[in-house]
Order: sequence, then C-alpha cells, then structure tokens
Amino acid sequence: MPKPLIAKPGAERRRFKPDVILTFNVEAEGMKLLDFLFGAMPDRKRTTVKDYLKHNQVMVGSNVTRQWDTELFPGDVVKVNTSREFQVFRNPRLQIVYEDDDIIVVNKGYGLLSMGTDTKREGTAYWILRDYVKRSNPANKIFIVHRLDQHTSGLMMFAKTVEAKEAMQHNWNNMVLERRYIAIVEGGEIDPPTGKVESYLAENAVHEVYSTKDPKEGQHALTRYRTIHTRGQYSMVELQLETGRKNQIRVHMKDLGHPIVGDRRYGAKTSPLHRLCLHAQTLRFVHPVTRRDMNFTSPLPAGFTRIS
Repeated sequence: MPKPLIAKPGAERRRFKPDVILTFNVEAEGMKLLDFLFGAMPDRKRTTVKDYLKHNQVMVGSNVTRQWDTELFPGDVVKVNTSREFQVFRNPRLQIVYEDDDIIVVNKGYGLLSMGTDTKREGTAYWILRDYVKRSNPANKIFIVHRLDQHTSGLMMFAKTVEAKEAMQHNWNNMVLERRYIAIVEGGEIDPPTGKVESYLAENAVHEVYSTKDPKEGQHALTRYRTIHTRGQYSMVELQLETGRKNQIRVHMKDLGHPIVGDRRYGAKTSPLHRLCLHAQTLRFVHPVTRRDMNFTSPLPAGFTRIS
C-alpha cells in the first residue's frame, strides 16, 4: 500500500492566498479620501481604516496612496486591499503609466530591451513586468503586444490576459488610433518641412533593414513627418507611423537624408547624447476589453530640447 504524501514542513505556509480587495465607486463631489473610506466601510474600526492608508493598502485609480486628504471626484474608483499592501512598482528604467486588469502601459527607458533574445532573457521590460505581476499572484501572466527598439525610449503596452493580447494583435490596425514619435535628426532644415516617406522595407543577412521599390522584396511602409523646429545642424521632427515595420522610422529618415542623431547604423555622424534620439511620445488605442479611447503622452527626454 503506497505511503500517503506528506507535505514538507512549512509548505502550507507558502501556499498562495489571493488578495481580498474591496472596490468602491465615488459618486459624491468634494470628498476627502479618509472621510470617504470611513463612510464606505462603516463596519471597520476607524483605526483599521487608518492602518489601510498607512500601509499602502489603498489605491485611487491606478495609484497607491497614503495621503488621507486626497480629493476625490465622481467617477473615481477606490480600492482597498484588506489582505496586504498593494505592490508598488519601482524601476529606474521602466515606469508604469497606466494599469488595469487587462493591460499595462509603460514608459520604457533608452537601452532596455522590450523582450528577451537568444542571448539575453532577464532584465528586459517583459521580464521586469512579469516579475511585478507575479508578486501579487504567481498565476498572473504578461504578454507582449508590440515592441520598441532597444535604443528607442517611450510608450508601449503589454496585455495581462490572453483575451486582451489577441484582441490587440488580431485587430492592430483598427485598435491603434495613433502612434507618434519625436526624433532629433541631422542635416539641418528638412525640405519640404512636412511630408511622407514611403517604400518597401527588406532585411539583409546582417539584419540591417533597407528600402526597396520592389513590393515582392519587402513590406510596405509609410511614415509621415512634420518638422517642429530647426536649430543649427539639428531638427526636431514629429513622426507618425501608418505601418509598423522593424526600424521603419530609422530607415526612412536615412532615406530622407536626415538620419536620426546617434543612429550610426543608419548613417548618423554625431551622437551628442550618446543615445539614439528617438522617443515614442504618443500612444492612443481602443481598450481591448472596455472599448474606451485610451490616450497617453510621454514627456520628452531632457536632452532632446537641449540640442535642438
């Protein structure tokens, strides 16, 4: 007769217990957070409610707060984790701009890979966010929806469910309403200052992307550009992607005769900031579950305004 399985000592203590989170919708105007919590949880002692605030267990919208006098507005959502503190995300190279049950929008720093490669698995944006979501529940997952080049900073989104991932990827062209980038380019004034670059993009044996006129050789790519201003040898340019091909903006700026500052792979001769001067500033899309219009803007890296 087989011996009964006996759990290792302490194993039962490591078993995951899901958070118990209370959600409250704000309807009245001009309320302070602590007063709202007292009214929303009349069965809890006032000292218990204060402890929730003190120990990072209260969230307004997507932000954890300990500020008792936070002003609330109709439509705000207040969550209270009665089990433990909410996870506060901190990373010097990646900031969470927005998070809900289905998606995470982040501001990715320069030099950070979006996802792993054959030679690098850890330390990517995907790896950092996967670790973060698993802290609250080991069963949680994160999914890549789109990527930014390692040397491009700015906004990108991840899905937290398979349903959200598939909704975005299967309807990308319809779901993504706007993607705008800001670049600092070489070559002074652009002539004409506003226009478009269109070609077919292909990739050679050393993974360098190039433009071709042959539709059988590459994928169609269209980039619209608008000069914001010019200072000496540099221009600040706003770019809008009509298609999302690998290295599309970098190749099209080279084709235009104005390579992106710091992009030696595609023809740049200078690198005053020691980085590729390309930033994904605006990301607007239809939420894959709620169908809300989601519109995010990321501040420019400080150096961009210094050199252009």
